[in-house]
Amino acid sequence: MEFSALYRGITISFLSAVLSVASFVPQQALAQKQPNTAQMPWMNKALSPDQRADMVVGQMTLDEKIQMVHGTGWGVLRAGAYVAPGSNLGAGYTEGVERLGIPGINMADSAVGIRMAALQSRYATLLPSTLGAASSWDTKAAFLYGSVIGREAWAQGFNMSIGGGLDITREPRNGRNFEYAGEDPVLAGIMTGELALGVKSEHVMSDIKHYALNDQETGRNVVNVLLDKRSMRESDLLAFEIAIALSKPSAVMCSYNLVNGDHACENDYLLNQVLKKDFDYKGFVVSDWGGTHSTVKAALNGLDQDEPGDDNYFSEPLKKAVEDGQVPMARLNDMVHRILRSMFDAGVIDNPPVRTVVDPFRGRDDAQHIAEESIVLLKNSNSILPLKAAASTSIAIIGSHTDVGVLSGGGSAQVDAPGGNAIDPKPGSSPWGQAIYFPSSPLRYIREKSPQSNVQYIDGKDTTAAAKLAKDSSLAIVFVTQPMREGQDAPTLSLPDNQDALVEAVAAANPNTIVVLETGGPVTMPWAAKVKGIVEMWYPGIGGAQALSNILFGDVNPSGKLPVTFARNDDQLPHPTVPGLDPNAKTTGDDGHHDVGPFDLKYTEGAKVGYKWFEATHKQPLFPFGFGLSYTTYAYSGLTVDDATRTARFTVKNTGSREGTEIAELYVALPSAADEHFKRLVGWERVKLTPGESKEVSIPLNPLYLSIFDTAKDAWQLLPGDYKVMAGASSSDTPLDATLHVQK
Repeated sequence: MEFSALYRGITISFLSAVLSVASFVPQQALAQKQPNTAQMPWMNKALSPDQRADMVVGQMTLDEKIQMVHGTGWGVLRAGAYVAPGSNLGAGYTEGVERLGIPGINMADSAVGIRMAALQSRYATLLPSTLGAASSWDTKAAFLYGSVIGREAWAQGFNMSIGGGLDITREPRNGRNFEYAGEDPVLAGIMTGELALGVKSEHVMSDIKHYALNDQETGRNVVNVLLDKRSMRESDLLAFEIAIALSKPSAVMCSYNLVNGDHACENDYLLNQVLKKDFDYKGFVVSDWGGTHSTVKAALNGLDQDEPGDDNYFSEPLKKAVEDGQVPMARLNDMVHRILRSMFDAGVIDNPPVRTVVDPFRGRDDAQHIAEESIVLLKNSNSILPLKAAASTSIAIIGSHTDVGVLSGGGSAQVDAPGGNAIDPKPGSSPWGQAIYFPSSPLRYIREKSPQSNVQYIDGKDTTAAAKLAKDSSLAIVFVTQPMREGQDAPTLSLPDNQDALVEAVAAANPNTIVVLETGGPVTMPWAAKVKGIVEMWYPGIGGAQALSNILFGDVNPSGKLPVTFARNDDQLPHPTVPGLDPNAKTTGDDGHHDVGPFDLKYTEGAKVGYKWFEATHKQPLFPFGFGLSYTTYAYSGLTVDDATRTARFTVKNTGSREGTEIAELYVALPSAADEHFKRLVGWERVKLTPGESKEVSIPLNPLYLSIFDTAKDAWQLLPGDYKVMAGASSSDTPLDATLHVQK
């Protein structure tokens, strides 16, 4: 077939990108194109990343510096956009400097797995939502999560991940909560930091986002978040401080919104004063796509790289601003230095990607392991779970396309499903805005676990038919879903599509009803008292059905605990309605953003996010932060606190008949001088115990987690006084308490 015929209909820009992919070019030809790096002193691995970066900057021309601080455009993200020859067909590309041995930066959207793999007929593992992974409270699982993303990005030819979502759950109806790690800054910061470490362990640059206070999608490009500095530092920014100190990420992505009057990507307080000065952050700040709004102000106030770059703020206008002295050359050098030192630090220059075939089986096993630790058992009346396979059992499986797959989250976190959307398979990448199901069928694996039982499925669209099947069965399992995605918040915590009525009808027909939730965040459950079992599986990933069946039938004892509070209704929240959201407003573009004008959003709750709000306002949630049941039971005893070492110790005992893992949680209430009326999570430990076994838990009391931010001193302060230390199974179940004495 002639070349012209073979590629007829393919755009020139797309063709140039395809031909640039390394796997299509003989390695010998590639080697001939590479410069002789042996003569380059910055290739000495014994030098520090900063030393190596400085050497490279010293050899660069002004034009070379400029090309490294901006992307090459929207590329494959927008139809008809230019695709640079070096692009790996991912979310973004920044040109390198070939003559100096510096590769381009190929960025992959990768919040829960590598996005857009279908463009190259590749496979990418869908991991559980990061909110689900946070439910494991397992730092090793978080590291594993990041390493799966890193190794698959590397295998596909990417050298940077732009996942690492960290915005805390201030707004529980936020469409992107599934990409984040919950409402508590300590839990979220540690889990996201471990994830970023996992990414970097695979020689891929890591990212943490969206900095900062991008806690809702409604009006995200125009909303001006108003929050005082103390509250900011003790909540959202504390999460970033913890994660950055732990993982030293390659990049921090600034967000779309404004904070106290300035866009986050040109906000001197956020970027220069807090991130680079107080956090001593050495990496670079990259804008969210289209989040740059100026040249000189953004450069001087801390932005280092503009993505996707087609706005031209950091191209010719920045070059002119440097030549005119509006932006000092020293600042441009700093921008480039930060990018280069991150490349050296992560190893993307010393260990560039080698395109290989992703191992789907290893990825699936890792995803299933994380899911098994992420699933949270919320209710288990009369020990209806675990299920026991029996020939006399008939099980009705109802709703949510359970016959073919599990739900995933949408937007830039959307991983392409192998074979296409399980409920409507079609060629190509996943369409933006559609609910995408992955081929992991709960029905299939429930049947495999109970081969002698009569297991029947019905889609649940006909409530009457579903209730009839439930009535004719000895057990009913109803699956309910809450599709969530970037660009759109849920108008309410209630389940969509009349699913509450479905559960009510099934529960009325069969007293042995279990509900399984596939949600992007917390939801309300007006039927909670009428069902015997409730299981939160979040968006469970490609191994989700296997993980769920192992939990339901007791092959795995559930250990997950909630990283977010489940309110009884929207009226319990600090903001009963999503600020700025008009469900009847028109949506714009493919993103589906609600068309809203600029508005101020004052976070009147301050640092009282999630469980802290509920405690301070004396509200009783449906399910509290840190809550999760097991198939065994645990007892806590003997809490002591050592003032000298600031260490808490207590004992956890398995008082049941099964082996299990308890997440033992430690909280502290500050002295009255702090003027706080809630406890803070300060630590936890996963404790694996056989029946009757006891173990002592020892948790250090990190001074940062005990401190308040003194705005007058612009510093953290550990107040003198008595700190009430509490240990237990959740934020609302802390049977043990002791006192930490802090002297002046």
